Amino acid sequence: MRKENFTENNITLLLFFMLLAYLFSIGGRLYWPMYFADNASMFYAGQLMINTNDGYFFATGARDIIEGIDNTVKQSAHAIKTSAGLVLLTVYADKLLPFSLETIILYMPAVISSLIVIPIILTGRLMGHTLLGFFAALLGSIAWSYYNRTMTGYYDTDMFSAMAPMFILYFLMKSTMDFTPRSALYAAVAIALYPFLYDAGKSIVYAMGIIYAFYMMFYHRNERTTYVSMVLVFFALVPLPLVAPFNYMIKIVVLLGLYFVLQKSSVEQKKLMFVSGVLFLLFMYFGNVFGLILTKVSGYISTGTATEGLHFYGVKQTIREAGKIPFETFANRISGSQLGVILAFLGYIVLVVRHRAFILALPLIGIGAFALWGGLRFTVYAVPVAAMSAIYLFWTLGELLQNKKLKYTLAAVATAAMLYPNIIHVIGYKVPTVLNKAEVEDLEALNKIASGKDYTLAWWDYGYPIWYYSETSTLIDGGKHNNDNFIISKIMQTSSSELAANLSRLAVETYVDSDYKIVADTIFKNKQEEQLDPNLLLAELASGTYTLPPKTRDIYLYLPYRMMRIFPTVAVFGNLDLTTGQQERNIAFYPTQAVNNKEGKLTFRNGIMFDTTRGVIGLGQQEKGVKYFIVTQNTKEGKLQVQSQIYHADGEYVVVYMKSYGQFVVMDSETFNSMYVQMFMLEKYDRNLFELVVSSPYSKIYKLKI
Repeated sequence: MRKENFTENNITLLLFFMLLAYLFSIGGRLYWPMYFADNASMFYAGQLMINTNDGYFFATGARDIIEGIDNTVKQSAHAIKTSAGLVLLTVYADKLLPFSLETIILYMPAVISSLIVIPIILTGRLMGHTLLGFFAALLGSIAWSYYNRTMTGYYDTDMFSAMAPMFILYFLMKSTMDFTPRSALYAAVAIALYPFLYDAGKSIVYAMGIIYAFYMMFYHRNERTTYVSMVLVFFALVPLPLVAPFNYMIKIVVLLGLYFVLQKSSVEQKKLMFVSGVLFLLFMYFGNVFGLILTKVSGYISTGTATEGLHFYGVKQTIREAGKIPFETFANRISGSQLGVILAFLGYIVLVVRHRAFILALPLIGIGAFALWGGLRFTVYAVPVAAMSAIYLFWTLGELLQNKKLKYTLAAVATAAMLYPNIIHVIGYKVPTVLNKAEVEDLEALNKIASGKDYTLAWWDYGYPIWYYSETSTLIDGGKHNNDNFIISKIMQTSSSELAANLSRLAVETYVDSDYKIVADTIFKNKQEEQLDPNLLLAELASGTYTLPPKTRDIYLYLPYRMMRIFPTVAVFGNLDLTTGQQERNIAFYPTQAVNNKEGKLTFRNGIMFDTTRGVIGLGQQEKGVKYFIVTQNTKEGKLQVQSQIYHADGEYVVVYMKSYGQFVVMDSETFNSMYVQMFMLEKYDRNLFELVVSSPYSKIYKLKI
């Protein structure tokens, strides 16, 4: 493989290209905060808020360390344990930099993720074309999928997801080309650090390690350096049973020691082969390599209810990121267009033919292709390699012109053409913050009346923000998509106040007393010999005949306005007969707006028609009777006014007009009686069981009295 003969000036140019590409990447990510700079509703504590729910998971862990909060019994301890890299980086940034925590978590994704330009440019230099690497870095740094998951405000470990593997790929490739143990050492150190930064991507690094082993054995099996390199890489891959971050620090120290021992000693090649083989087996066994990969794959392609025990609803089928995607979406996410991803695929073939070390990038390409079945989130891994592949194709075609100026012009113009749809996407991608200022103020109000041991029951979308702003715990959250979704869904959709209150108390006390095991499995004894009939237990809770555990903490019910649009999805999880997995009833819940009013006949945006004179709605070709037509309005004094009109006593549907929101909701009569509708929309509740403690147009928070 041809290499550039770099002089001091070349190094200066290399650093200049890196700086320029880095500033380009940062600049693209500054568009979002600049666009919303004057939107006061998206600011809190003097700063624009973040735009990913999961960000509050990591932010809570960092905040608790900074403030010295004892998190040994708090859920934030899980954030500190599983995401030590991001949490500790945030803590150190808070200590060393003159910025608030809110500013740090807002801009850290842009600052960290933009470092991806460094390994991309270095890889281009490795092939002898630094300018090629520069063009690829421009494209790879803002390509659709990578931008979405690393933009300003997307405070998540995704900022390391593609950047860290690219460093590993670069050093692995370099070790196969300059064939020195030093490059393998750098790769090993990067591999050792990777789980510290992005533990969720271990399977990708494992795959890269296996491909590296096959590559070295196929092309360099008779060379001593091969086995020195494999000893270093495989040791880095073997998981150590120590607490983070000490396991990563110890592993790096041992790696450095191994490197110097192997460099200074003359260990025979056969012994090195034996040691590398043993380390490979240890890595495969203790890393549970095949089990991990199979679990990841099956977890993203399987849906539906369980086949053993009780039949709960599978959460994967409700998450867009975890479902099949069309080729157009797949292509746009990786390269910005369908033509772009096709060019990238062709370019990768040319790359492998002309630079065989790019075989090592197969795991990144493979996991990106898996997105067609596994969901959107996997496209991000293929972005940097796809960028390099597409630009390399242009570069190769330019070489046919046998004119440097024309070659560079073609590469520059083609890069600009590839950049264009991605830049357009950056400009158009105006995602809102997770919560608005008023919603945060409601959670802060809860914080003032609740204690750290209390629980707030809410749908999992709001779990992490509840941690951060109210400093209370939850049963389900963005990382706990388990059978407890049934519990929360049942509380939200039941028409029985007794069931909602009693199930809330039983669930929380059982969760704490069982050392935080899955509540639904515990109270129903799911998959155990003495498994209970859930319908009987729920009936006892609804009738008040079930003996509840003693109260040890307060429980709050969080009902936000923003849940209205996903309420049908929320209801799916609890609308089940767990013994069969079949839905209990057909739920109708249609939030919409009126687009036309002619002689008392309202036409809604979703196509439903409401005849206010006859009290009927039109659902396609069918007419259904309306039982109630209710109008609600929030007054300036913070009160809720409710006006009700009865049409048909036996009507199957209810229409609610939330005047302050300009929102109509068409629903079936039973859903109208659900806790969410009654307690949020109408503020109707059993005062013996609940107390309204926080009320605003954006959320209602109730305290459980029992």
